[in-house]
Amino acid sequence: MKTSSFHSSHARVDQAPKDGRPEFAFIGRSNVGKSSLINMLAQRKELAHTSGKPGKTQLLNYYLINDSWFLTDLPGYGYAKQSKKTRSKWEKRMENYFLKRQTLVSAFVLIDSNVPPQEIDLEFVNWLGEHGIPFVLAFTKTDRRKAKDGAHVAAFQERLKEYWEELPPAFLTSAVKEIGRDEVLTYVESALNTVNWPFYADTATR
Repeated sequence: MKTSSFHSSHARVDQAPKDGRPEFAFIGRSNVGKSSLINMLAQRKELAHTSGKPGKTQLLNYYLINDSWFLTDLPGYGYAKQSKKTRSKWEKRMENYFLKRQTLVSAFVLIDSNVPPQEIDLEFVNWLGEHGIPFVLAFTKTDRRKAKDGAHVAAFQERLKEYWEELPPAFLTSAVKEIGRDEVLTYVESALNTVNWPFYADTATR
């Protein structure tokens, strides 16, 4: 990343940028460390605002990278104090985003490497797979004591083997230690080089 800046926020996918730039979406459970990871990748401490209150991000936040592609910060899921109505609204918005956002190159699904496999994460990953949405996994907070032996990462991948013949690509990351930055950005660069942009995918074939 050479340049990065906040571009815009939107409540609905039909309000999102329509200039044909490719985008990579970041999503995960509330408090998974999404904003910290985004800031680490951009090497800017306050590009994405972190919060001690889970579930704060409610909008589609677009960051323009290198004046050529978007990093999209999506609302987190799984915050226990959200009402059923709020969760249902989130599910509909995310379904609209992933099924209708034609400039999406790939999603990064963030998984907390400090905790055992969570059913909500597994369900979301499997939903993406069922709908043919391109994605990779990014295990966060790998510098912490509970994550250093890799047991939770291994357990999550073992659970995925119950549903997947071939596991999705995965990255180990740490915003604190800047682990995984080169690997993630190399993946992004490679993905961008595979398609001519602007590009509008046929979502029916996903």
